[in-house]
Amino acid sequence: MDLETPRLKLEPYDDSHYEGLRVMDSDAGVMRYITGGIVKTPEETWEGIRRVQARWDKYNFSWWAIREKSSGAIVGAACLQHLANVDGAPLEIGWRLVPEHNGKGYATEAAKAIVNYAAEQVGATYLVAVADPENIPSQRVMQRLGMTYKAIEQHYDVPCVVYELNIRRPA
Repeated sequence: MDLETPRLKLEPYDDSHYEGLRVMDSDAGVMRYITGGIVKTPEETWEGIRRVQARWDKYNFSWWAIREKSSGAIVGAACLQHLANVDGAPLEIGWRLVPEHNGKGYATEAAKAIVNYAAEQVGATYLVAVADPENIPSQRVMQRLGMTYKAIEQHYDVPCVVYELNIRRPA
């Protein structure tokens, strides 16, 4: 399920996204808030694509590659998934960007499209987002989405700030 915004196209992961995803997976700066800076191997990037494709088949949501319309380049990735990939857990939105595309509003733009998808296609009424407590830019995106701070909780085996969003369904 492709999503479009004025500047971006969000595409469910497929093999054509490998090179763009490798840029992020092999960048210690991108990975610092995700894996403590440990980069992924090429094999781990392929495994991630396969895992995401399986989740798309199972849930009809998971990770999207974010493509900049003007250049066609992969500028990031964003997701809708069960928190910490635990079935039955609240739905989580998340994002990461290729470093040279930080500060352009792409994470917020992509996340808004995913919030709309979650509400309209999945029927979600509640979403969370989590981040390393030191990841201030990600927390700013959460705030721009209208999310409110909930707590610091343990997710993905590390302490995370948790923001939440209650989605009002149209009457």
